[in-house]
Amino acid sequence: MGTLYLVGTPIGNLEDITMRALRVLRQVQLIAAEDTRETRKLLGRYGITTPVVSYHGHSGPGRVRQLLAALEEGDIAVVSEAGMPGISDPGAELVQKASAAGHAVVVVPGPSAVTAAAAVSGLVTDGFLFLGFLPRRSSDRREQLAAVRSLPYPLIVFEAPHRLLETLADALEVLGDRPIAVCRELTKRFEEVQRTTLREALLFFEQREPRGEFVLVIAAEQPKPATWDETTIRRLVAERLDAGMPPSLVARELARVTGLPRRELYRIAVAARSEQAVPGIVGAKKEEEEGEAYEH
Repeated sequence: MGTLYLVGTPIGNLEDITMRALRVLRQVQLIAAEDTRETRKLLGRYGITTPVVSYHGHSGPGRVRQLLAALEEGDIAVVSEAGMPGISDPGAELVQKASAAGHAVVVVPGPSAVTAAAAVSGLVTDGFLFLGFLPRRSSDRREQLAAVRSLPYPLIVFEAPHRLLETLADALEVLGDRPIAVCRELTKRFEEVQRTTLREALLFFEQREPRGEFVLVIAAEQPKPATWDETTIRRLVAERLDAGMPPSLVARELARVTGLPRRELYRIAVAARSEQAVPGIVGAKKEEEEGEAYEH
């Protein structure tokens, strides 16, 4: 029984191909390609003569049956137009049916516009949420964006040039004016990455016709500043005073924690300390010196 290979191919620059991918593409008996013209450019660059057939989102069940039959005779490689097959590209159905039929399914990792955009955006530090292509209809697109609006992850979206303006407008309305990296034609000759905001990106492309393939990396929703009520502030102050911290240090630490003005926190701490005990002459002198040091 044959093996189904999922082979990652360049997203633009034809040099971004692994030695393993080239070996597999040479050795399999057939390559199923989303875009046969683009795949033949890659194969021609490296002198690979393996037969190629089309396999894309509109191929239908007949082509899947043909590929499963071919797997009974030998190994097959699946490639997308660019990047990893099965990621917003054909491949998932064939993987499921080949696996169910008992064929081994092996991935040959390669370039991905998702991880490339995440890396170059400067907006991804931990996880991210990949949404692929958003729905074509504005109402559906807004609904999907609203569903993920509060998640603490940057959003990565593929978009075609003729829908870019509509997508930016919907994202601005639903998500608010967040930072965004607009990645265009990654790894290609006219690669461009704009690190800006949704509002500024929309204004820019309203004056310049979008061209090429786009990957959008939209920053996660920024956490809202915590609200600090007076009771909580006084409790935090009292805890630190009870631990022996002077008012100046209390003010400095709580200003860092809460974002409130140090001067106001110092005033509260001094008042709270005077309520705890009436200082003697020495205590009053020390308090006065602390106040003078803080003012400077």
